[in-house]
Order: sequence, then C-alpha cells, then structure tokens
Amino acid sequence: QVQLVESGGGLVQAGGSLRLSCAASGGTFSSYVMGWFRQAPGKEREFVSGINWSGGTTHYADSVKGRFTISRDNAKNMVYLQMNSLKPEDTAVYYCAADSRNWIVRVGTVEYDYWGRGTQVTVSS
Repeated sequence: QVQLVESGGGLVQAGGSLRLSCAASGGTFSSYVMGWFRQAPGKEREFVSGINWSGGTTHYADSVKGRFTISRDNAKNMVYLQMNSLKPEDTAVYYCAADSRNWIVRVGTVEYDYWGRGTQVTVSS
C-alpha cells in the first residue's frame, strides 16, 4: 500500500514561514497527482494546493495563493509545501494526499486515494 508521512509542522509567529514535507513509499509516486489539504477544529477538510505528476501544473486555494508554493521531487519521492507570510487563520492540521487514478489535479477530498496522518501547524498572533 501507499504510505505518506508528513513532517515540518510546528509553531510559528504570524508573518513567519514553514516548509512541510511529505515522503511517499509503496507506490509509483512519479505517476500520482499530489495534494495538500488542511483541517481546522470544527471545520471541514479543505483543499490547499495540488500538483500533477510532472510538476508542471499547480493549483492553489484562493486563501493561500501568492503565499504558498507546492513542489515535488520525483527522484526522492517527496512533495513539499513552502508556506510564507503565515496568518493565524492558517492554523490547522495539514495532510498530504495522493491520487493514483487521475491525470488532472482535483480539489475534492473524495478524489484522493491515500492520506498521511497529518502534521499540526499553529500560527500565533
């Protein structure tokens, strides 16, 4: 089975930066669409960013556009989320996800086959 493990979460002040990493194993990583989602307490899980198999196509939620950057390194089976200019409203558990069936980046959680267990990001004011 495909396994995803996130790292890089933690505490940061508003305006600061964090870089999340997701390590994949057990599948053909280079063929998967990859995504980042987040879920704050009492709220539904929401799409943050996605990237296609080659890294040539990326998508971002409006709330993070211009501040976050997704990237991938297929040779290392890694996907990253660089988060800059962090705001308190970015506080959430961030999840790495993989879509093994589609070529185009999807934004719905139901489209993704595999999920990491999440990493907590807390932004203080």
